[in-house]
Amino acid sequence: MENRFNIQNVQPEAYKAMYGLEAYLAASQLTKSQKELIKIRASQINGCAFCIDMHTKDALKNGETTQRIFLLNAWQETDKFSAEEKVLLAITEEITLIHQHGLTEETYESAKEFFSEEVIAQIIIAVVTINAWNRIAISTRLPVTD
Repeated sequence: MENRFNIQNVQPEAYKAMYGLEAYLAASQLTKSQKELIKIRASQINGCAFCIDMHTKDALKNGETTQRIFLLNAWQETDKFSAEEKVLLAITEEITLIHQHGLTEETYESAKEFFSEEVIAQIIIAVVTINAWNRIAISTRLPVTD
């Protein structure tokens, strides 16, 4: 599949705004591991090869295990993720698949057991941001590089 165009070159101000969200998330209370789990899982759901490739590599560099990455698509079926991580992943899935039923009351209430409202807001922004990146990468056919 051929790359269509480099949106960063065509719309640099839009890219700058996206990087502003990334700067916000870098300063958030979310751990690197939490952010990468969100990015990988949303990218799996959206079928974004570019982002899956990038964020699995980043997760491995940050100490994530290959086993957990391999099992991420089946996180509900394994004990390799903590209860807190499972809530994080449920939020990720429900917001990524917002057209199905959105962030459910059940998941939101579970999230409040582990996270403050401030952190829940940061999780939501992290999910929204990776979904935007997925849509940019898929729409412009960003290639996976070595």
